Amino acid sequence: MELLRLGPIGHEIPVVRDDDVHYDLRPLTTDINPEFFAEDGIGRVRTALDEGGLGLLDGAEGLRIGAPVSRPSAVVCVGMNYAAHARETGAEPPKAPVVFFKMPSTIAGPYDRLELPPYATKVDWEVELGLVIGTRAFRVASAEEAYSHVAGYVLANDLSERRFQIEESGGQWSKGKNLPGFTPLGPWIRPAAEVDPGSLQLRSWVNGEVRQDSSTSDLIFDVGQIIHQLSQTMPFEPGDVILTGTPQGVAMSGKFPFLTDGDVVEMEIEGLGRHRQAVAVTQ
Repeated sequence: MELLRLGPIGHEIPVVRDDDVHYDLRPLTTDINPEFFAEDGIGRVRTALDEGGLGLLDGAEGLRIGAPVSRPSAVVCVGMNYAAHARETGAEPPKAPVVFFKMPSTIAGPYDRLELPPYATKVDWEVELGLVIGTRAFRVASAEEAYSHVAGYVLANDLSERRFQIEESGGQWSKGKNLPGFTPLGPWIRPAAEVDPGSLQLRSWVNGEVRQDSSTSDLIFDVGQIIHQLSQTMPFEPGDVILTGTPQGVAMSGKFPFLTDGDVVEMEIEGLGRHRQAVAVTQ
């Protein structure tokens, strides 16, 4: 089962795809948003599918694919969460999760064009496993319990402008993480019950050349540990998105050039689909 939002920007239709068939979710919900998750949206969708209560969405294949969640209250990110990535940046693996934030307004569809201002000269790609919170998580008792708060998983590109992030940041990474379109998500959310987040292959390409090729088995802090530890100091609400970090193979390593006009970034996580962002520098 895959949750999607299809249609023009700002007018997306909530959809579920099951056995390659697209069903219209508008009889159940106006959108795939925080309210949807707070009201056990995934459970209600599964029931409706089992009962045959959803109609087909005609022409779904021809519609734009938007981000599969609408305006979460927070996008919380974990940095340096793969040991090899930490080493390629010259840092030691952290002893506790490194946290930064992205504005919900950075969220874009998985195939939307990435438009960059001319002063964004050090833009980097980061393939990441993202998760969507299903129930409020605050002071979660254990890493094992933390998994019960996950509604589903999603592919994310945590785009970064490294000059703003590191050279002109004042020590705060978020300055380099929040240009428009800097958090492509999708193409779908897959329910947590259908995903093993501890053993997923992640890959990225730029202009058809492999950049990242790793597995979530190399995470320093896994999904349960991230939610457990962060929930001691911040409450997560239904619909919130957490990005879990990126593996080695980014431009910041010095091995590859940063993104520029005309480049094409692609990435995938097994079972969670594929992205393609064409880069355009705009005046």
